[in-house]
Amino acid sequence: MSTDKPGRSRIPELSNIPWGGPTAITQYAKVGRDLCRDLGEEFNLGSDELYAVLIRSFKGHPVLSVFGAPDVRLRARRVVRRLKRAAELQKASGIELVKFHAQFRKEFIDILPQAKPAARNPEFNWNG
Repeated sequence: MSTDKPGRSRIPELSNIPWGGPTAITQYAKVGRDLCRDLGEEFNLGSDELYAVLIRSFKGHPVLSVFGAPDVRLRARRVVRRLKRAAELQKASGIELVKFHAQFRKEFIDILPQAKPAARNPEFNWNG
């Protein structure tokens, strides 16, 4: 896979966070949530702009004489609805990252630090 194409490589903000302890998981969840929020907001704003552009671009177009303006608005709403749905899914992804962090804390923070030190992976710092 080529790394010069957008969306074809790992996200550096997330991939550069080493899995070194609970603080790394917290940081990963926070950065991921922020990225999802930003992407969702961009999709939401982009959908509003796209609707205006689609409606404006067909003013005076010969297609309107055949199909009528309401048809263009309907078609534009259908297209924009997909982008709004993508924005909603990004918001949901951010919420899932908060739940991911909460689940990690529930499952591991109280249990594993009490395990014998020899049984733990020495590379994962539970105090960090």
